[in-house]
Amino acid sequence: MSTAILTGQPVPGSSVESELRSLGFDVRLASGTAEAETLLAQVPGGERVAVVDARFVGHPHALRLALTDPRFPLAAIPGAVTAQPGARQALSRAMARESSAGGGTAVAVDSLADRVATALDDDGADVHRPELGSLVAVVPADPQARNEARQAVASVDDEAVRLKSAVKARDGFFTTFCISPYSRYLARWCARRGLTPNQVTTASLITALIAASCAATGTRGGFVAAGGLLIASFVLDCTDGQLARYSLQYSTLGAWLDATFDRAKEYAYYAGLALGAARGGDDVWALALGAMVLQTCRHVVDFSFNEANVDSTAATANTSPTAALSDRLDSVGWTVWVRRMIVLPIGERWAMIAVLTAVTTPRITFYALLIGCAFAATYTTAGRLLRSLTRRATRTDRAAKALADLADSGPLADAVAKGLRGPARRLPGLAAPAVALLGGVAVVAACAFTGFGGPWPAVAAVLYVLTSGLAVARPLKGALDWLVPPFLRAAEYGTVLVLAAKADVNGALPAAFGLVAAVAYHHYDTVYRIRGNAGAPPHWLVRAIGGHEGRTLLVTVLAVLLTASAFKVALTVLAVAVALVVLVESIRFWVAAHKVGAPAVHDEGEPA
Repeated sequence: MSTAILTGQPVPGSSVESELRSLGFDVRLASGTAEAETLLAQVPGGERVAVVDARFVGHPHALRLALTDPRFPLAAIPGAVTAQPGARQALSRAMARESSAGGGTAVAVDSLADRVATALDDDGADVHRPELGSLVAVVPADPQARNEARQAVASVDDEAVRLKSAVKARDGFFTTFCISPYSRYLARWCARRGLTPNQVTTASLITALIAASCAATGTRGGFVAAGGLLIASFVLDCTDGQLARYSLQYSTLGAWLDATFDRAKEYAYYAGLALGAARGGDDVWALALGAMVLQTCRHVVDFSFNEANVDSTAATANTSPTAALSDRLDSVGWTVWVRRMIVLPIGERWAMIAVLTAVTTPRITFYALLIGCAFAATYTTAGRLLRSLTRRATRTDRAAKALADLADSGPLADAVAKGLRGPARRLPGLAAPAVALLGGVAVVAACAFTGFGGPWPAVAAVLYVLTSGLAVARPLKGALDWLVPPFLRAAEYGTVLVLAAKADVNGALPAAFGLVAAVAYHHYDTVYRIRGNAGAPPHWLVRAIGGHEGRTLLVTVLAVLLTASAFKVALTVLAVAVALVVLVESIRFWVAAHKVGAPAVHDEGEPA
């Protein structure tokens, strides 16, 4: 239960007390600062507490935004301030300062809540102030101002604003114009029936898995049903986020579920299409695995670039000519939507997959997906390369550590990095990505251009271990060092794909698909932990699954030592082992973080 302390003399006809109760607050009345301070001290330390001026006039949703959002320890709007348990001490100190300053009588001239919020600012506390837009939140000083404020409240539809704000601010064309116009109402329907975003997220996953099962039948009816169910899954995928924004039900666990389930749904659907094609006599497992590798590497490019620049200041964040051109293009309405569509975000991508599944074949679907994602990856990566080469910015230690964590270096690369730390410092600025690219190309090319079972892939993998260690031997603060993690991902995944294809035995590519999926989950999990300020996965986990260079070396050695059939079995065993280790540890971590009340995280960035 949360507690709201209503300060000052009650105003006849005011609805603020009932609105606070409707938001789940136990309302207590305080006529002055001293009494408010006493009531604040009586509230149990594990509860959220709010201080609200009794003269407050505004929309209920303005109060909701300020007083119930779990993402912010401290928040305020005119006439109201709130603190979660972790920030209660800061609120108590600010209240004590106001009390000692002589505010022990009834609040008559200004708002105690506003004075406390100002005191928190003066103390250096991070007080969140939500953007209200057309919503009203004021503390009128006289009856005339009160009447004007009430008229302003009546002129704005609170529910319409709430529904509009439930939609993600930056989304793709398909999502914005074909899904959100009605999914927001579905989100409201769910909220009014007490459904949680996590329940809707789970429903979206189940729907996608059913869609994958329909695709796996290999029949035209199954493909049509799969396409329709994939769109339904995406509608629910949009709804869960809109429900979270509509009802402010953000959580660490929910953000993790939403992000990981998106990847699980898409890649499970790839597997379903491949199974369905196999039933019809067409083996497209290489295309399915290639699509997953391309999409995952594309995401790693996004993650690495964003983490490398997350600490950029306003003075350096947008200084390149490329960024200036991007801003000019965004000032023209139609170019915004074209640019959002050509990067093939999740809405456009899933719509394309669904339609092609229903009316064509799995092979055509994968060809279109590979071409579209390759073009999108080229477009976005080229822009980021130009920005990185022309901007004036300095990478921070935090950014360098995040890139090192995303590199996923195991014990072999770490040992090499320690031995080469001195020479690495003398290399030119572009050495790290160049060395990572060289090693990755060498091992994938050795696998592709030599026969299965030959020694050269293993020799190239040893070289890859050395180049991988050299690439991370110094802090990744160079202009293009954010390319190191994607190059390493492409090398590892590409090696597994090529060797499985070279084995040319039934079941090798599905086993490779499972192994890449398990490793990719680990890499996505690393990203979401970093984004949630929880740090990278524990070092023992990275060591237990070998690091990217250890897994690459192991797979190439297995290809040398084993027959093609035994190699397939080895890939399957390795996939199961990696999946079990990373899933068990990941689930343990996120559930524990949720139980201890870790800060809620909600990603409002680029559409995936």
